[in-house]
Amino acid sequence: MSAAAKKIYLFANWKMYLNYAESRSLARALKKTAHDLPQRAGMAVFPSALAMVGVKEELSGSPVLLGAQNTYWVDRGGYTGEVSSAMYKAVGVRYALVGHSERRTIFHENNHDVRQKIEALLAVGITPVVCIGETKPERQDGSAEEVVEAQLRAAFTDLAWPEGRELIIAYEPVWAVNTGEPCAPEEAGRMCSLLKKNVAGLLGDIPAVFLYGGSVRPENVGDFIRQTDISGVLVGGASAKLETWSGIMAAAVK
Repeated sequence: MSAAAKKIYLFANWKMYLNYAESRSLARALKKTAHDLPQRAGMAVFPSALAMVGVKEELSGSPVLLGAQNTYWVDRGGYTGEVSSAMYKAVGVRYALVGHSERRTIFHENNHDVRQKIEALLAVGITPVVCIGETKPERQDGSAEEVVEAQLRAAFTDLAWPEGRELIIAYEPVWAVNTGEPCAPEEAGRMCSLLKKNVAGLLGDIPAVFLYGGSVRPENVGDFIRQTDISGVLVGGASAKLETWSGIMAAAVK
């Protein structure tokens, strides 16, 4: 499918860059521009848990969907500081990031944690956005493919994927996140093609959507989306700035 025909996913992970008021302000601005996106382009924003309800109020009536940056796999209980998938579902969350490189590297989440979160999200009807990627040392020693394949197996082996539920995987090489050094688009495309083959072996003919994340800018987003097996982007810090994110959106759908 050509870049001009395929559905495009524009996912904005605001991380911890915006406070409550700033999150509402950006959501209010995005609501004004979201209707200008072509029908084939879908946008979701991933605000902080604190700002989630306020952002939802600002986006009411717009096509922009809500995503959670993280989740916990138990519905409720004595888990201080956590927010469960069920709680996010109750406020209208459609997507949730799982296994983001910062969760893996900074907070030491492992493949088992990622799998539990995927199962909890599917149980309540939220679509996981499963993040996969290798570190710089793993890239340099030639084990990048082995690493991402192991992450995929841990996430999807013997998993019953619900019928009709989107399957979204974000390839985000850890060495490209927040560094200003993106993966070469052709290499990102090759890695997503590899992931596509592996997912087919694990889950069968369920159609999977692949996003790229890691130092995406208005100048390079089109090069990523033109890759055969990349259907969108997961953008971090740049998505928390209206001018930059607007530039990325415009370039992505050009």
